[in-house]
Amino acid sequence: MTHGFPWVTVLGLIPLVGLVGVLAVPTEREEDAKRVALVASLVTLVASIVMAAQFHTDGARFQFTQNYDWIKAFGAHYAVGVDGIALALILMTTVLTPVIVLASWHEADLGTPNKPRHGVKTFFALLLATETIIIGVFGSLDVFLFYVLFEAMLIPVYFLIGSYGGPRRSYAAVKFLLYSLAGGLLMLVAVIALFFAGKHTFDYRALLAGGGVHLSHGEQVALFLGFFIAFAIKAPLWPFHTWLPDAAAEAPTGVAVMLVGVLDKVGTFGFLRFCLPLFPYAARTLAPYVLGLCVAGILYGALLAIGQRDLKRLVAYSSVSHFGFIALGIFAFTSQGGSGATLYMVNHAFSTGALFLVVGFLATRRGSRMIDDFGGAAKVAPWLGATVLLAALSALSLPGLSTFVSEFLVLAGTFTVHRWFAVVATFGIVLAAVYALWMVQRTIHGPVREGVADFRDLGRREAWVIAPVMAIIVALGIYPKPLLDVINPSVRTTIAPVRSHDPVPSVPVSLGGNR
Repeated sequence: MTHGFPWVTVLGLIPLVGLVGVLAVPTEREEDAKRVALVASLVTLVASIVMAAQFHTDGARFQFTQNYDWIKAFGAHYAVGVDGIALALILMTTVLTPVIVLASWHEADLGTPNKPRHGVKTFFALLLATETIIIGVFGSLDVFLFYVLFEAMLIPVYFLIGSYGGPRRSYAAVKFLLYSLAGGLLMLVAVIALFFAGKHTFDYRALLAGGGVHLSHGEQVALFLGFFIAFAIKAPLWPFHTWLPDAAAEAPTGVAVMLVGVLDKVGTFGFLRFCLPLFPYAARTLAPYVLGLCVAGILYGALLAIGQRDLKRLVAYSSVSHFGFIALGIFAFTSQGGSGATLYMVNHAFSTGALFLVVGFLATRRGSRMIDDFGGAAKVAPWLGATVLLAALSALSLPGLSTFVSEFLVLAGTFTVHRWFAVVATFGIVLAAVYALWMVQRTIHGPVREGVADFRDLGRREAWVIAPVMAIIVALGIYPKPLLDVINPSVRTTIAPVRSHDPVPSVPVSLGGNR
């Protein structure tokens, strides 16, 4: 059964067709494989923009839906569609993928004695496979289908890190896989239990119908934890984060952007899509503990980022802090917090993506990721220095840049219901200024260090890579309304089972007249 044009399926098929095209390119013409991957990602981007233009913010909650029996005996369906939250995250994915492909243009080329050469075609085919699976994850409306895709996306990322990463790539890839599999197994148990304890279906909309799944309080808590831990590992939320710094540090630059900017959003998306609507009692009961983890993660990630000497690990730990903010907004159960968290997912993807990209530019020129090896880069490569500065300012949520809007909404939405959690979390902004400005000072300012004096400025390909990311950071910082208009209705519907309306201000607001 299809309602409207099957956009989600089409968006998933385009990179899949591109993948086949990449693999069909003769080995001696590997440059053509890169072009095929770039064209496929751009076509997917155009199709996603057309889909977004046809989305009605005042229409049905889920649009462009398809629902067909898949494994009838299990009650599993091929059910896909998007609400405003999924649409925003799919757009985020399709915008970043061409950037990632272009940034990875030389990642799989000639190897070194410590990093043997692997197939160029395989690299770009794995990138396209990852895009297909992530689009399917965000568009899934069947719990079992979501779980299958949730696990499947580990495979291409494992090989991208393990085959094309840095010196400790095998360790990082195995650690990423084991952590994710452990969370996935807990989720599988919860998915099976949800089927038998609920309505004997995996259809998400059927599970929500009639007031949701009727479970005892104990069953809700148990199933909530099964889903929550899997998503907390994927996000990652402190203290489930320890795989991230290793994986992000060893991954090639483009893969790091895909991993932290796109794939990790599946975890925070899962909080919104499953943990809140399906298990509202458990979500309300355990929210104070989750909020405590969020605040701890905000401060811990920022403090660890300050202490890093490796640029990639600094960005990775800063992301642990940012994911704390995202989860804080989700578990505040307010429309402001939820909308801010969803917007934060998108903004973090571009902000952190920009940071990884400029770190990649610096490391390629210097042959090192260590901060102490840099200094004075802006004096010899001013455009490169400007991109480093803007990326760092977006990481510390400077007003006028996209992350400021989402961070403000998260804190405002949290403050109305959990004042002290919001107050303590605000210190994370101060710490972000410390690690971001410290990085800027040590890398692009100061005396020009040996090895930096011959830096070339941004090349044409690098400019095409970073310019759209920077443009989006500025545009969403100045005018986020179009994206918020898409997100807000879906957020309100999503949090309704745990909080039917936003709390009124504790202090009466005077609108004028007599006091």
